[in-house]
Amino acid sequence: MNQCLNLAKSALEDGNPPVGALIVLDGKVIGTGIESGKSTGDITNHAEILAVRDALKNGYSDKLHLSSMYTTHEPCIMCSYMIRHHKIAEIIYGTSVAYVGGNTSKYNVLATEDVPKWGNKPKIIGDVCVDECNELNAQFLELLSKSK
Repeated sequence: MNQCLNLAKSALEDGNPPVGALIVLDGKVIGTGIESGKSTGDITNHAEILAVRDALKNGYSDKLHLSSMYTTHEPCIMCSYMIRHHKIAEIIYGTSVAYVGGNTSKYNVLATEDVPKWGNKPKIIGDVCVDECNELNAQFLELLSKSK
């Protein structure tokens, strides 16, 4: 998770929400993502989606179902859909995301087993390094308030 926090700091330096994500298989990082939706103008450039894209680019499409994703934030609904589509086995995240979190909101895409093609839900571990993640969020909110 410390690597994710470093990625999140890079995102924050570029004016993005502080989110960093990694995909790990057998102890090896196979994909990384740094939140860049705000700086690129492309809302799909969430850290989790970029980490999956990176893992796919690196040739791991057939192994994602055996991997774990680490991310500083609970994956949102959009990212959760991608996670479920690729059947990523485990999600470890820092801080929860109000209203649109894929696990803790009423739109619990990560937890549902109502979509037959998705199979079993991933193992989910939250609140890892939550204080550090929340501190980065506070810095982002302060940056936003100064830019108004």
